[in-house]
Amino acid sequence: MQIGSHTLNNKLILAPMAGITDRPFRELCQQMGAGLAVSEMVASNPALRHHHRTLLKADFSNETGLRSVQILGTNPQFMAEAAKFNADRGAQIIDINMGCPAKKVCSVAAGSALLKDEALVKQILTAVVNAVDIPVTLKIRTGWDVHSRNAVEIAKIAQDAGIAALTIHGRTRACKFNGDAEYETITAVKQAVTIPVIANGDIDSAEKAHHVLTSTGADAVMIGRAAQGNPWLFSQINHFLNTGKHLKKPTFTDIHQTLVTHLESLYSFYGNTVGVRMARKHIGWYFKHFDWVDLNIKNSINQAQHPSQQLMLINTAFALLTTDGIAT
Repeated sequence: MQIGSHTLNNKLILAPMAGITDRPFRELCQQMGAGLAVSEMVASNPALRHHHRTLLKADFSNETGLRSVQILGTNPQFMAEAAKFNADRGAQIIDINMGCPAKKVCSVAAGSALLKDEALVKQILTAVVNAVDIPVTLKIRTGWDVHSRNAVEIAKIAQDAGIAALTIHGRTRACKFNGDAEYETITAVKQAVTIPVIANGDIDSAEKAHHVLTSTGADAVMIGRAAQGNPWLFSQINHFLNTGKHLKKPTFTDIHQTLVTHLESLYSFYGNTVGVRMARKHIGWYFKHFDWVDLNIKNSINQAQHPSQQLMLINTAFALLTTDGIAT
């Protein structure tokens, strides 16, 4: 898989997810086999550019692997400036968000709302590509709604503007995350352009990744929600694609050790107070591997205020689980 001058190790990419793909999670997924991990989306608004939270989203300090930052906005000049700002801070790839269906994003005509304005799409893509000397990628949906799937048209605009690779989520903006992703539009886009095409949406197993790659002809797949609490998915898919055989699921001990390592990274990255809060959602996702976790302990974990308290409760929860437990 090639993005500009960069060659990825494999065909698996961690999707940018707001509040999730911070540096600790990106590093973990890369260690588990993701060929590329994209940052949380960063607003292009100049007033927010130097805000601590904005800078933290694209913090790549000591991170291994390619550094890809996703930017969001509707103003071509601001988007170009944001691209250059992040490139100067060490980004090796700039990704443009035209796929987010969130109401607060689309209400300001950003994210997937931009798909309704092809002329503005062209202006933004051209401005960003011309502003930096690193590859620029684009993430879109299949269209605004099921009656206006214009991904092929957008893909051609992107290719003409110099976009290095295109990711398509197999739903329209109106679909949000409801129903099943469809891949026919991704197939049509792959047949219409020569730039690399990355398929996204509902890829939650090795078999599904293989099916999507084979049926669409996509150059790679992007994995989002399925990786939450399940970073092993990348190694499982890689193994299946390379050997045709299934890798063993993570053991009870694997899940425990990975969770603790992940939490310690969050505490170090955010500090104790914010780190504990950020950890809660991840803990919930890891616990979904098990059929049963004591409800009282889960509630106590969510109420913990300090890393030592949170970790102690995590260890207690695993002590109560059967020691030969295997991820389900």
